[in-house]
Amino acid sequence: MKTDCSPKAPMPDPRPPVPEPRVEEPAGVVCRHCGCRDLPVYYTRRRNGRIIRVRECRNCGRRMMTREEEV
Repeated sequence: MKTDCSPKAPMPDPRPPVPEPRVEEPAGVVCRHCGCRDLPVYYTRRRNGRIIRVRECRNCGRRMMTREEEV
């Protein structure tokens, strides 16, 4: 009995391919001027059913306002 030892094409993997892990940007507020993510709340006010927060960037010192609607 003679066996054939020649290389053969690899068998296809029956398992579905594993997707590559997605690298996502962290969520949150970013300073529009310098890109810093350290923006603590400077003060908060309620107006017309909204919450208005003023945040101050610890890197460049600029302030920005965010608005949140109450659900």
